[in-house]
Amino acid sequence: MFLSGTCILLLPSPVITIVTVDFPSLLTDNQAMVFSLALRFLRNREVAEELAQDVFLQLYQNLGRIESPAHGTWWLRRTVCHRSIDEVRKRKLRPSLGLESVPEPSVDSGMGDFFLSERLKRMVEALPEKAKAVVLLRYQEDLDPLEIAEVLDMPITTVKSHLHRSLTILRGRMKKQEVACGV
Repeated sequence: MFLSGTCILLLPSPVITIVTVDFPSLLTDNQAMVFSLALRFLRNREVAEELAQDVFLQLYQNLGRIESPAHGTWWLRRTVCHRSIDEVRKRKLRPSLGLESVPEPSVDSGMGDFFLSERLKRMVEALPEKAKAVVLLRYQEDLDPLEIAEVLDMPITTVKSHLHRSLTILRGRMKKQEVACGV
């Protein structure tokens, strides 16, 4: 439409969609994932429960910033990973006395090699924090490297490097143990 040499473009008004995020459903959908990641990092059930509660409290306080349930899940993964790494660093500076080997809740996956899985868990727990986070997010949470990069706020090449190095380390340690055991 032209009026005295000026071009006026008529556009439809923007559609604003308001998505309400239900905290109870976010809690029930993600509590196992948050606790499991915290427990894998911290190896202490009580500390993992406390950290999971703190993460969900932080989610509740920031609920207005969460755009969708998928964004809430992404936010929780990122937050629990960062808070777990912080807690591990804090515990290295001031170690606490307590039970270190707490059995992890697990789903019975049928017949498997129990000793292999326990050995593998111990080996993954021995990895550095960032490498352990990448391995857990990849193989426990089944995230692809691009999603891991977003959650941990690191370049995709760094994620791939951590995965490659961690798997090489784990394979080497498994072979050393097999040789030592005479398998």
